[in-house]
Amino acid sequence: MKFNTSPISGTQELLPAEQSVFDRLKTQIANTYKRYGFLNIETPIIERTEILLAKAGGDTEKQIYFLTKTAETSKTAETNKTAETKDLPDQALRFDHTVPLARYVVEHNQSLSFPFHASQINRNYRGERPQRGRFRELYQCDIDVIGRDHLPLAYDAKVIACIHDALQTFNLPPLTIRISNRKILASFLETLNLSEKLPEISSIIDHAEKVSPEKTQHALESLTLSPAQVEQITTFMHIKGAYETVEQNLKNLLNDQFENLKTGLSELKTVFDLLNKKPNISNIEIDFMIIRGLDYYTGTVFETFLNDHRAIGSIASGGRYDNLASNFSSQKFPGVGGSIGLTRLFFVLNDEKLLNTEATFPIDYVLLPLSENEYATALLLADKLRASNHSVDIDFTTKKLGDRFNRAAKISQNAIVIGESEASSHSFEIKNLQTGTTTPLILD
Repeated sequence: MKFNTSPISGTQELLPAEQSVFDRLKTQIANTYKRYGFLNIETPIIERTEILLAKAGGDTEKQIYFLTKTAETSKTAETNKTAETKDLPDQALRFDHTVPLARYVVEHNQSLSFPFHASQINRNYRGERPQRGRFRELYQCDIDVIGRDHLPLAYDAKVIACIHDALQTFNLPPLTIRISNRKILASFLETLNLSEKLPEISSIIDHAEKVSPEKTQHALESLTLSPAQVEQITTFMHIKGAYETVEQNLKNLLNDQFENLKTGLSELKTVFDLLNKKPNISNIEIDFMIIRGLDYYTGTVFETFLNDHRAIGSIASGGRYDNLASNFSSQKFPGVGGSIGLTRLFFVLNDEKLLNTEATFPIDYVLLPLSENEYATALLLADKLRASNHSVDIDFTTKKLGDRFNRAAKISQNAIVIGESEASSHSFEIKNLQTGTTTPLILD
């Protein structure tokens, strides 16, 4: 029987040199998160179905991977079942870090210090159709700040600033942070007496940049809106720019009903102004096309785009969620978070040749003992180098030296040949496999 050994569609499998670049980016993100005061945690990949579905919302709940146990029937008590989950398996793979974090905070709140700053860098799973840059198994690099009862808006700006600085470590081309606030759309639709259609209209706006204007208009018309309502929504969703510009355009659109948007606009201005006071910040633009597809967002939302590579889509996103833990606790734990989808980002940046992949090697040194007589010296030298925090590989094969050099050049920039004289003198030469130059090394 011949097996298909290719990875499952929608998963990413890298060669060592590529994995080294991926790991470097992951480390850079983690270091930035740590500098901002975020504490690393890990939640289980497997969660209870009712936990995930409690606040999934949007299209995500249709993409959850459910788990079944071979030759075993789950015995979860019916009291834990809801109408939506009674016919589903009891467990599923998490689709993001945020919903499990809400459960985590409720479970451990007596042991946590609030505002709680959490970072999570790990895999998540989504059963969406694989396509260019879209994966079923994906690394996401999340940060969240969770408050107890209240969380100041300044934390919204802090999360966005941290995500921005983490992306800057990639040496990316210029980018733009597009921000909005969901309360503004909700209040706007209330003025049009369309509050009951908020989920449908939000979804249409969220997908508007992925389809033609004609398709967006048709989708709005299919909700039995009047021509005047369709025109007002279309005008609203294309408002963007600096705060003063946005405010004036809304006043022109709503006239005396403008005051109904006051709460959302006030929050948006606070976050916008704080971000613009940060040194070396990229371009920040208010944009009402930014909605975010997950239902748990309640206020600030943001997405980040490369200016000259908009087709890539958002490379980082997030927002405020004030009620995410409400299904799990009577206590109030408002939060705000952001995420860098590293698997997708790595794929598209590598595909667009926007990553610095030069001279990236997973191993610092490859040692090449010429015979068994030099094995002990190689082991001693490897230990000395590892003690100085270097990664070292020893090639014990008996292949021709040229072949061993070729193999070494694929995983390292440096090789050290250990012959009889090197073993007796403990004096070596480090050969740079890229330039051919050598550097002396004496083992004390």
